[in-house]
Amino acid sequence: MKNNSTGGLVYSTETGRMCPGCRQPVAACQCKAAAAPKGDGVVRVSRVSKGRGGKTVTVVKGMALDAADLAALGKQLRTACGSGGTVKDGVIEIQGDHCDLVMEALRKHGHDPKRAGG
Repeated sequence: MKNNSTGGLVYSTETGRMCPGCRQPVAACQCKAAAAPKGDGVVRVSRVSKGRGGKTVTVVKGMALDAADLAALGKQLRTACGSGGTVKDGVIEIQGDHCDLVMEALRKHGHDPKRAGG
């Protein structure tokens, strides 16, 4: 007897990577649409350098957006700051100390950010 939860198609030459949850191509995955957005609705902007080799990163947490909207907002914030960054696990990280610029850009997008940390 085969256990279906650990086996199955993971890659197809026609469609690419397959979602392990819904067994659909990642581009047409229904799992992402069903997942509720992470965040408590309170947008927190902070500056972090701990565990990053002394490099400073501006972190935006608490955004109640889905993954696609969060990635688009991250792109807009990186462009506004003129630096690189990433979106991981519902958190936007922007390289450098850009807290004031990020808070101003978030206000323009209709959010009410709060400064967190030091």
